[in-house]
Amino acid sequence: MEAGRLRRLLPWAFRHRGWIGYSLLAFAGARLLEASVPLMMAEAIDRLAAKNFDVTGPVLAIAGAVLLRMVVVSSARIAIRRAAVNVAFDLRRALFDRLQRQGLTFFGQHTVGDMMTRAVSDIGVLRRLVSVGTIFLVILVYATAVGFGAMFYLAPDLAWLVFPPLPFIAVYALFAARSMRAASEATQETLSMVTERAQETFGGIRTLQAMAREPFVEARFGDANGAYIQAFLNQARINSLMTAIMPSLAAIGTLIVLGYGGSLVQQGALSPGSLVAFFAYVAMVIQPMRSAGTLVNMVQRGRVSAQRLFEILDLPDEIADTGTHRAPKIEGALHLSAMTARYARAPRPALQDLELTVAPGEVLALMGPVGAGKSTLLALLPRLLEPSAGNITLDGVALADWPLATLRQALALVPQDAFLFADELGANLSYDQPDRPAPTILQAAGAAAFRQTVERLPRGLDTRVGERGLTLSGGQRQRATLTRGLIRGAPVLLLDDCFAAVDTHTEAQILDGLFEARHGKTTIFVTHRSATAQRADRIAVLEDGALTALGTHAALAHGSGWYARLAERQGTA
Repeated sequence: MEAGRLRRLLPWAFRHRGWIGYSLLAFAGARLLEASVPLMMAEAIDRLAAKNFDVTGPVLAIAGAVLLRMVVVSSARIAIRRAAVNVAFDLRRALFDRLQRQGLTFFGQHTVGDMMTRAVSDIGVLRRLVSVGTIFLVILVYATAVGFGAMFYLAPDLAWLVFPPLPFIAVYALFAARSMRAASEATQETLSMVTERAQETFGGIRTLQAMAREPFVEARFGDANGAYIQAFLNQARINSLMTAIMPSLAAIGTLIVLGYGGSLVQQGALSPGSLVAFFAYVAMVIQPMRSAGTLVNMVQRGRVSAQRLFEILDLPDEIADTGTHRAPKIEGALHLSAMTARYARAPRPALQDLELTVAPGEVLALMGPVGAGKSTLLALLPRLLEPSAGNITLDGVALADWPLATLRQALALVPQDAFLFADELGANLSYDQPDRPAPTILQAAGAAAFRQTVERLPRGLDTRVGERGLTLSGGQRQRATLTRGLIRGAPVLLLDDCFAAVDTHTEAQILDGLFEARHGKTTIFVTHRSATAQRADRIAVLEDGALTALGTHAALAHGSGWYARLAERQGTA
């Protein structure tokens, strides 16, 4: 399985076959240039041994070969590294695209920290495998082929004696590879945990500081970090043994050459220059074997990283984008028929057999206890989540029949989590259309009771907000995200409890601006305040995933259900 994962890198590398092909040819040329040097050295030594001191030709030839090899090797390394960077770029872009096509179910099962590790660390491992690993591999193959070829050319009987250590090297390499694969997998998994802990900690820094949980968080991060260190040290131990044992096994060949080769020189069967050249070729073969342990380490780490990466790239799109329906105008009529939604591994459906119709231009309030399914219902409409059963239509057309981009342009969702990017405030408010003029942005901010806040900021719309908008208060962030939803003027606006962080006076201002800006357009909002809900055309009450009441405030408040009890407690009955 793991080898198959590595083979799947080949199509990605093939896209950059020009750079890779040039580097392979250049490395081959460099090996041949390197192999020519010992032959010219042998010629010079034999001349000197024969009292012929005219070695100008061999010396100049050696100098030329060394300089040319330096140029060829440098260009080959640049080419293979460029190919590796391009492969990493393509993989990272593909991973990013794949993640964007996943829905709430996927992100409920995978952590952001783990995805970051796969995007940065795992792809980085594969980049090094393509570049440095390829360099090690071609040097090992070319040096072995050229070196043994030259040795058999000079002294065939002596060359055969270099082979005995090779089977031991191969057996040990296979044994070490199994250990390295398990160690590499443990290292990458624990690194994911460290990244996840760090991301979670800094994302919730306000909460942990407010609750004085720094010691607990530090201890938990320390446990993850300690596990990573132990896994890394285990991997380093295996790698260290490989890099020590494999050169030692390879050095046995040098001892054999020294003993038997010296006797051949004494017998006159081999010239001194040829023996020196033979030693050079033995060194040419042994040197890459010294790096074989590093190569095995890189390959095993690459297998693990490739497996982790293709686990994500092989996932189908959670939200299939196959719709082709077009309409000159979207009215905003919604209908849910026998609709059921269930989260993975949840003990019961979040919504069960829901029947609901929303007329074009209607304002509908969603209410119910915590966990009743209100946010799930809003997530289903722009297809952030797919229903388990049933059907949802927009203007009589099934949601799946609309192109995803068209659907999400028509249904603007303002989620409960008031998320802002670490960018200028204006760029956050006009996120869908960055070149929107400032007066238009401010007009939408006015409808969300946010304009005065913007104008009081030192740089107005050009003010940079911190990561996740932490430089703004909770209420300001909520009004900012509400502005971002209003500014789109979408046929359907979905507001998931967007008034929870503001006071009742500000909420009343927001509702006035909202209803004025949304006149004639469909609006569905979640709220826990009956005073807010009574301004809607109708109120839908969800309990335990089922629609238990639907009607106007007056009708529901004078009934005997959940909404009537809430209205009585909040003084709006």
